[in-house]
Amino acid sequence: MTDDKVHLHWNLQDTGVELESSCRLCAVVLQSVQKVSFQQTSLNMSCRKAVTSASSNFSLQSLRHLLILSSLCYLISGFSERDRAHHLMTTYPLIDGHNDLALQLRIHHNNRLSQIDLHDVSKLATDITRLQAGHVQAQMFAVYVMCGAQEKDAVRLTLEQIDVIRRMCTKYQEFELVTSAQELKNSKKIACLISIEGGHSIDSSLPALRMFYQLGVRSMALTHTCNTPWAESSSKLYSVYQRQNNSLTHFGKAVVEEMNRLGMIVDLSHTSWETSLAVLNHSKAPVIFSHSSSYSICNHGRNVPDWLLLELKKKRGLIMVNLHSKFISCRDEANISHVADHFDHIKKVIGAEWLGIGGDFEGAVSFPKGLEDVSKYPALIQELLHRNWTEGELADVLRRNFLRVFEEVEQVRNELNSIPPSEVQIPMEEVQNPCRLVLRPPDPRGLPSDQGPSSGPPGLLILAIVLLPSSVFLIE
Repeated sequence: MTDDKVHLHWNLQDTGVELESSCRLCAVVLQSVQKVSFQQTSLNMSCRKAVTSASSNFSLQSLRHLLILSSLCYLISGFSERDRAHHLMTTYPLIDGHNDLALQLRIHHNNRLSQIDLHDVSKLATDITRLQAGHVQAQMFAVYVMCGAQEKDAVRLTLEQIDVIRRMCTKYQEFELVTSAQELKNSKKIACLISIEGGHSIDSSLPALRMFYQLGVRSMALTHTCNTPWAESSSKLYSVYQRQNNSLTHFGKAVVEEMNRLGMIVDLSHTSWETSLAVLNHSKAPVIFSHSSSYSICNHGRNVPDWLLLELKKKRGLIMVNLHSKFISCRDEANISHVADHFDHIKKVIGAEWLGIGGDFEGAVSFPKGLEDVSKYPALIQELLHRNWTEGELADVLRRNFLRVFEEVEQVRNELNSIPPSEVQIPMEEVQNPCRLVLRPPDPRGLPSDQGPSSGPPGLLILAIVLLPSSVFLIE
C-alpha cells in the first residue's frame, strides 16, 4: 500500500453520502500497524473516531450504513492485531518451556522414528509444520518417565527418552539440538532443549544427574506427581515418601547445588509450595516454573500463589504459563480470554519481566478453544495485544525472559567452576529400595553394618559381599 492512496470508497446511492474520508482513517490505521515501527496505537479508539466522524454526515435514515462502517472498522482492528502478533513473533519467535512429544513417540510408536513423519502428525498437537506456523523457534522437550518406574528402571527409561529426542533433533533438518544460551540465540532452526520431568529419573544419584547433563539435559523438574526421597510433589497421587520435613532434605539441597554447579536449570513445576520455597531460598541461580499458572485465577495445586510469585521474582526466576484447561479455568473447558487473565494477573503481581509460556502440549489432555495446538500461539499474542500489552513486554514473554534466566544460570555455573563435583550420597535409610546395593567390602574397622558410614540394610551388605568377587572379575 502507498501512504495517501488507501481508499475505501463507498458511494451510497440511496443517500448520496460518500464515506471515503471517514473510512480512510480506518485504512490508514491498518497501514500504520503493518509498518515496522509498531508504535502502540489504540485501534478500537481509532475506529470509534472514524464512526463518530462519519455520523456527523448522516441522516437518521443512514443509520444502517453507520453500522456497516462500525463493523468494517472492527474487522480492520482485528486484522491489525493479528498482523501485529505475527510480525512480533517473526521478530521474537517463541521459546516454549514444555512439550511432551517424546512421551507420545513412546506411547504410539515405541520410540521408532521410522514409523512417523513429524512434518504432519494430525493426531497430535505438535508437528514440525505447526511449530513453524506458531512461530516456535525453540522447544523444551520433556523427558518424562512415569512415577511407577521410581526405584525400578527409571534411569533406563530416562536414557531411552533422551535418546529419542536426540535422534529426532538430528534426523529432521528443521531441528537443531542446543545446549547453551548462546547456541539457542544463534540457532536458525527449531532449537531443541532437553529437560527431565521428575527427579525420580536420577534415582537419588548425583553421578546419574551429571551423566544426564553430559547427554544434553539442561533442565530438571525436582518432582513429578510423586515425591522423591528428597523433595515433595504438589500431588498426593502416590503415597510413597509422604513424611514430615520432606520439602527439601539434605540430599535435596545437594541436588540443587549440583545443578547450580553444572549450569542446569532447576524447574519447580510439580513441586509442592514448601519445596519451591526451600529451593528458592537455597539455589544460587534463578529457577523456573516451566509449565504452571496462577493460583489466584484457578486454585489448582499445580498453580503458583501470589506470595510464591513474589519469592520467584526475588530470585530473578520465571513462570511459564501452562495452557491446560484445568489449570486455566479449573474446568475441562477454557478459552483464550481465560489464559490471558493469568498473564494479566501475574503481570500485575510481579511484572512481565518474569513471565513466559510453557504450553504443555502432548502432556495435558484438554486445551482452551482457539489454542488447540502449537500453531495457535499467535492467537494468544493477539489477545494480549488487544489488552494493551506492549511489544516490549511480549518480546520478553516470548523469549527474552527465558534467555536471561538461561544466561544467569550459566553465569552462576562459571562462578562455581572451581568447585569439584559433589560426592554427597543419599543415606540408605532414606531410600525405600531393596534393590539398592552397597558394593563395597566390610568395614575394615570391624564396625557392625548399622554403624559404618553410609551403611545399608545387613541383608544387602551380605549380598554385596557375595557379588563383589564376580563384579571385580567383570570389571577386569
